[in-house]
Amino acid sequence: MSTTVAEAGAINGEDAMLAADAFARMAAGVGRVAHCAPATVRLILTAFATGGHVLLEDLPGMGKTTLARALAAVTGGSVRRVQCTPDLLPSDITGVTIFNERTREFEFHPGPVFANVLIVDEINRTSPKTQSALLEVMQERQVTVDGTAHPVPRPFLVVATQNPVDLEGTFPLPEAQLDRFLMRLSLGYPGEEAELSLMRNAAPAAPETLDPVLDGSEVARLNAVAEQVIFADPVYDYVLRLAQRTRRHTRLRAGVSMRASIALCRAARMYALADGRVYVTPDDVRALVGPVWGHRLVPLSGIATAEESAVLLDEVLAEVPVPGPHENRR
Repeated sequence: MSTTVAEAGAINGEDAMLAADAFARMAAGVGRVAHCAPATVRLILTAFATGGHVLLEDLPGMGKTTLARALAAVTGGSVRRVQCTPDLLPSDITGVTIFNERTREFEFHPGPVFANVLIVDEINRTSPKTQSALLEVMQERQVTVDGTAHPVPRPFLVVATQNPVDLEGTFPLPEAQLDRFLMRLSLGYPGEEAELSLMRNAAPAAPETLDPVLDGSEVARLNAVAEQVIFADPVYDYVLRLAQRTRRHTRLRAGVSMRASIALCRAARMYALADGRVYVTPDDVRALVGPVWGHRLVPLSGIATAEESAVLLDEVLAEVPVPGPHENRR
């Protein structure tokens, strides 16, 4: 068995350090071709290892597709891409059943969703009917066509992109769709040195040239190890109080759901493991509140922008007392 990720079981320091080493090597690989902040790379790797999906909101040309392809490369997975347009059909994503005249039988022809990483470009430019084709597969890791369920490969990650500025002719994602994404992230502009390097290098390294760090089975074992990371009761209580505060916020029509609280706890375990720790701290929770909860808030004015969500969550974090350091491991 590979020593990259230890077998599932009781968490110990050696397991955590092996996992942290795997995360560091994956992050180094992604960072060689995707020029974005290390904190963003750690977040998207956390989402992938946790089994969560990511919504990337950014302007065109910021490297969103390159980041997703690099993620597939370091995990040895397959990657497919869908360019969303108003006339895109659900079957263009999930696949279709076609009658074979030679065999006189119906055959299922899988769509691009059957990949380890599915890139859905400009998801808000396709119709709500086509958007909803992703609901089942994002939650249950399968698609049902003509009454037959077809499981997708594991691990499976949807990386959807949308432009937060150019909204003409778009269809905003409904709350049920947004809730399927573990995180909403923004890459932002690269630093000066990174942008100069990109400008000077006419032929940057392709994501497909990266060496795999983990395979699918090792990602599953990594997830199993993360489940053993200690989550102390005071930290659970901290997450609960933060969630309850969003539900009582005067500028919110609806706070975060129970699914959002569970998602934050799962992501926090993996986030701590990526740092080589066997326990979750309130700082892990605070680092993940924005990416995991921001897109799930429902303000009185409608769907929250990333900027509005950040302001509201900063208020929530400021109002809820943080557990002391001595409480994190009990």
